[in-house]
Amino acid sequence: MRITCPLCGERDLREFTCSGAADYLDRPAMDAPPEAWDAYLHLRDNPAGPARELWYHETGCGAWLVVNRDTVSHGVLSVRLVTDAQAGSEGTA
Repeated sequence: MRITCPLCGERDLREFTCSGAADYLDRPAMDAPPEAWDAYLHLRDNPAGPARELWYHETGCGAWLVVNRDTVSHGVLSVRLVTDAQAGSEGTA
């Protein structure tokens, strides 16, 4: 699998470390009810198909990336810097 880092270009999977689902970027508000925090901390999906994941470019630039990929085919659909993903900008494939 190849991942296109927005800063370094296309790289081999071995340069990256997957940190799991990127859902925790959608953190509840500080005053959210306990049920929202419980779901945020403990409930995780295990989808077959498109998934939004957090990856670290460990042996490259050190950037944190949001990678949208298909968990069935391992095809990378898009890659964005975490800061860009939080701002809602478009990424690259």
